[in-house]
Amino acid sequence: MVATPQASTPSAWKAASRGSRSWTGWRFVGPFMAVFALVFLAPIGYSIHLSLFRTQLIGGTVFVGLDNYLKALGDPQLWAAFGRVALFLVVQVPIMLFLSLLMALAIDSGRLYGASFFRISVFLPYAVPAVVATLMWGFMYGTQFGLIADVNEVLGLSLPDPLSPGLVLTSIGNIVTWEFVGYNMLIFYSALRVVNPSLYEAAEMDGASQLRIVWAIKLPALRGALMIATIFSIIGSFQLFNEPSILKSLAPNAITTSFTPNLYAYSLSFAGQQFNYSATVAIVMGLITMIVAYVVQLRGARKGL
Repeated sequence: MVATPQASTPSAWKAASRGSRSWTGWRFVGPFMAVFALVFLAPIGYSIHLSLFRTQLIGGTVFVGLDNYLKALGDPQLWAAFGRVALFLVVQVPIMLFLSLLMALAIDSGRLYGASFFRISVFLPYAVPAVVATLMWGFMYGTQFGLIADVNEVLGLSLPDPLSPGLVLTSIGNIVTWEFVGYNMLIFYSALRVVNPSLYEAAEMDGASQLRIVWAIKLPALRGALMIATIFSIIGSFQLFNEPSILKSLAPNAITTSFTPNLYAYSLSFAGQQFNYSATVAIVMGLITMIVAYVVQLRGARKGL
């Protein structure tokens, strides 16, 4: 009798099936991971590499270790720029989120006439590119050629220059608020739309006022959305670049090359040819942004946000 090869057992088939399923997941995730490594991890790694070197007229590029980071810690221009964006964050972000919250609550109340038109009107500025929005507001801010100049001429007034050193940060905050109120409003409104309507009906049957419903039902439902919007706003504030960069030509005395950390890093790299120190500034600000966002998220989680 001739022996025949033993047929594959069910356990062998199951093992092969599990191995096939594990590789199937990696086939789906693989393209994303490749792009993620190429456009995110690789630039960060290269920036860290650059920050550890210094290019000198004599000696060329030399390894300096953490010297660039020590220089950044004592750089008054960097910390002055950081102070501006920190002030911008503390003042502008709460105002923007408060306005977004009010608009989202107004639309969700069902008592706003023309709510659909209002919603798209408020969101529309977010669709305007930041460059176009800044140029538009920069023209209106102009005291020699823009809206402020026309108002002064027609009414015989002497309105303050919005692009003066003392007001330019406020003017930038106004532009950013105009751009992103609608974006944050949509986040809040989307969170409100998933609330079970039966909760509102039960509250009304118990005699709760609209203000009580907002406080006891709607605001707790917005905790997660508020946390997301706050973190996004923190990151955006520390990355402030487009608005001051474009307004710089209109307000050269108010906006310097080190007005914000991102503008400072850009100037170091493309105007000063200090690529190594520019990478160091970018990494330092990235770490600060990450730490601040994490602390805000941690405190929000402890308080139930």
